[in-house]
Amino acid sequence: MTTASATATAYWEPLWSQGRRYRQLDDSENRLLEQHLGAGRGRPALDIGCGDGSLTRRLNQIGFRRTGIDCSPSAVALAAAQDPGADRVPVWQCMDFTTDDLGTLPEPAYAVITCRLVYRWIDDKAVFLDQVRRLLAPGGTFWVVAEIAGRRPATDPQQNLGITPTQAELLTTGWSAVRTADLDVLRCYALRP
Repeated sequence: MTTASATATAYWEPLWSQGRRYRQLDDSENRLLEQHLGAGRGRPALDIGCGDGSLTRRLNQIGFRRTGIDCSPSAVALAAAQDPGADRVPVWQCMDFTTDDLGTLPEPAYAVITCRLVYRWIDDKAVFLDQVRRLLAPGGTFWVVAEIAGRRPATDPQQNLGITPTQAELLTTGWSAVRTADLDVLRCYALRP
């Protein structure tokens, strides 16, 4: 594990190990996911920053062959503990996408790569996006869900938690197709090469 990876783990591991949980998927987000990704038909999907694995399991339900990665060992253990059974179990891997060897992933390319509530926390977004593009199969989709800064009430202490317009522009630049949909403070992005 590299220094940067150790830093990410040092931040996220205590939060997951102490029982911290994050916004769960809801019906609206699930509908958007299915609308933009379609049926999996056994194609590979990679969930970056999988946390408790809820999005990874949802990808399983719509037919993808999925891998969930997270830099927190506690998050990966929590995700694996919730597996529905021996049939179509996801691959769970503890790794930091931004610093670890991506050659250790089970697939050379993915039809879908997801990044839910993670993009905001990536330090070098340009390098991260280059890595995603290298792993995305031709015709694939990069699905990003991010909070947009300034959408919470001005009195909310987390009002500026989301990504800025500049960060959103970097995210959407260089894709042949960009589709977005808003869900309260969140924006969902379906990006295609």
